[in-house]
Amino acid sequence: QVQLVESGGGLVQPGGSLRLSCAASGFTLNNYGMSWYRQAPGKERELIATSTSAGLTNYADSVKGRFTISRDNAKNTVYLQMNSLKPEDTAVYYCYAVRNLWTRFNYWGQGIQVTVSS
Repeated sequence: QVQLVESGGGLVQPGGSLRLSCAASGFTLNNYGMSWYRQAPGKERELIATSTSAGLTNYADSVKGRFTISRDNAKNTVYLQMNSLKPEDTAVYYCYAVRNLWTRFNYWGQGIQVTVSS
């Protein structure tokens, strides 16, 4: 069964850090582009970071310089390191996988809450 499972969310103070993990099962992510999205209350889902299977990365301006997406193909896992967190980073975070060339194969994680508050 194809599945993406997210972990590592929770409550953190402003200026703190969190590391989210997204573990794939039922498929291997080495031929998949991986992304992180987030959705804040009352707002549209936002693409914040992308990692291609070749290792290229890109970030939304809102997180550039603070967040880092990475992948460990041996562990079949993608990560999002979040530093210098701000209250406006509070959202449900989702990982997303899409197969190179065969984009009909695409999968979403269940979402995980990140809350940045004093």
